[in-house]
Amino acid sequence: MESTKGKAVLFSEMTPPAGRENDFNDWYDGHHTPSHVKGVPGFISAMRYKSSKGPHYLAVYELSGPEALDHEEYKKRKLTPDDPTYKMLKSVSGFTRYIAVEKFFKAKREPLVKVMDASIVFCAFASIPIEAHREFENWFDNEQVLMLLDCPGWLMSRRFQIIEYDPERYTHLSIHYLADESVLNSGLFKKARDTDREGKLSEENWFQPHLVTYQRRNTRFLK
Repeated sequence: MESTKGKAVLFSEMTPPAGRENDFNDWYDGHHTPSHVKGVPGFISAMRYKSSKGPHYLAVYELSGPEALDHEEYKKRKLTPDDPTYKMLKSVSGFTRYIAVEKFFKAKREPLVKVMDASIVFCAFASIPIEAHREFENWFDNEQVLMLLDCPGWLMSRRFQIIEYDPERYTHLSIHYLADESVLNSGLFKKARDTDREGKLSEENWFQPHLVTYQRRNTRFLK
């Protein structure tokens, strides 16, 4: 099977209108997501997730690169949506849209097509000043991820540079793929977050990551 992982992602969150969650999912699963993955060059695959804290949803579209969003077909669908899409998008709330380019990833020794469909994604957003990018990225790539992958059930970690943002001006996104949400309560996870380098970073006033966790809700949309 071809890889379902791209070199960039479109990361989009939405909350359906009250009382219309089923309508929202029917539209997203039956129309919105497949029309992008199957109809827009550069869209490789997509997965949808749901928050355990309420009716809040995430879609992660895997892209061949950010240039996929410059294609005329994508621009046409975004700027001139069909009637069902126009009406639904006008009624949702909690909307976010981040375009991010993958800069680093590391996975355990499992096929990536399996890892990509992990049950849980644990996502961290951060706003890092440019003068601290190298320090932050070196810590993430060479210390934190290695310790996280020691946690049973921690399958893969990816680091992205955000190049377009809405609404928050984050610079970095990490997406971690987990077999189960209980991994986040493990002693090894706590140990990975209690190192001298992370302690030093946490003293900086900019080191305030925004964390979100989502559960996979269906099968992957493929080309």
